[in-house]
Amino acid sequence: MTRKKLARGYTTGTCAQAATKAAAWMLLTGEKIRETEVILPNGETARFPIEGIRIEEGAVSCGVKKDSGDDPDITNGILVESRVERIRESAYLVEGGSGVGRVTKPGLNQPVGASAINRVPREMIGQELSDAAQETGYEGGLKAVISIPEGEKLAERTFNPRLGIEGGLSILGTSGRVEPMSEQALLDTIRLEMQVKYAEGKRYLILSPGNYGLDFLKQSYGIEETDVVKCSNFIGDSIDMAAETGYQGLVLVGHIGKLIKVAGGIMNTHSKWADCRREIFCAHAAICGGGEQVCRELMDAATTDACFAVLDAAGLRRRVLDSMLPAIQMHLDRRSAGHLKIGAVLF
Repeated sequence: MTRKKLARGYTTGTCAQAATKAAAWMLLTGEKIRETEVILPNGETARFPIEGIRIEEGAVSCGVKKDSGDDPDITNGILVESRVERIRESAYLVEGGSGVGRVTKPGLNQPVGASAINRVPREMIGQELSDAAQETGYEGGLKAVISIPEGEKLAERTFNPRLGIEGGLSILGTSGRVEPMSEQALLDTIRLEMQVKYAEGKRYLILSPGNYGLDFLKQSYGIEETDVVKCSNFIGDSIDMAAETGYQGLVLVGHIGKLIKVAGGIMNTHSKWADCRREIFCAHAAICGGGEQVCRELMDAATTDACFAVLDAAGLRRRVLDSMLPAIQMHLDRRSAGHLKIGAVLF
């Protein structure tokens, strides 16, 4: 069977770039256009229909609807707008308007107080202003204000508020394209959150795969969600990124149903890569004196809780856990390679 190739989409940065090009051209020529073509940061060429055209005295606004392709992105279908106006300064300015977030914490792509328009799209938008002026012979300055009408509401469903981006979405993109179902976007978010906490002065990190760990930390230690980085299934990658960022140490906190996999050296705990939970229980039960019947029951168990029930019946829970934990520590130490202190808490 041939698998359907997933469609790529376009970033908010590309949409802002295209909307800016159309608005600048209409402003400087008076010619109304319904589509425009831009060169993406990766060198590709793409054509976009223009929506929501508004012509004012000394300014033009245009919008481009975001197509995320087959990527499950909450920004799919949103309108990204650019309002271009003439200014007295001899400069090409790029600013964020309504629905575009503002940076409130250090460690992000832009300085504190700036609009959350990352470097590459900011440069591409500025280049469109410059090109439009050069092509039309305009010698004054131009300013593009990028807005996302739905941005403030949608931002509440993203990591932005936690990262220190308030009031809206970010204008992102390095290649101009959205890769469908990409894990890289999540890894980039984890790295960014680490960098923000590092910039705040933190040198030791708490990692947790998900909400179970966050709830446990809150209930058991009073540790707030904002003090924890969620690493999803990316245990190994997160350790690598923490070391690269410069952290001195970290503790990994999570439910044993997920973190038991680390005892087998599994550093991406998604079930599509590996499971081996029953096999790991079985191996440690065997070396702790569990006989063939115990091992068979463990291999037939459907859940981690069921494995514990087998171990409890055999009186082996404590001995098996005492055997597993050093194995987890060994694999964590091996992955961190001495770059940081590391440990784990399982519940």
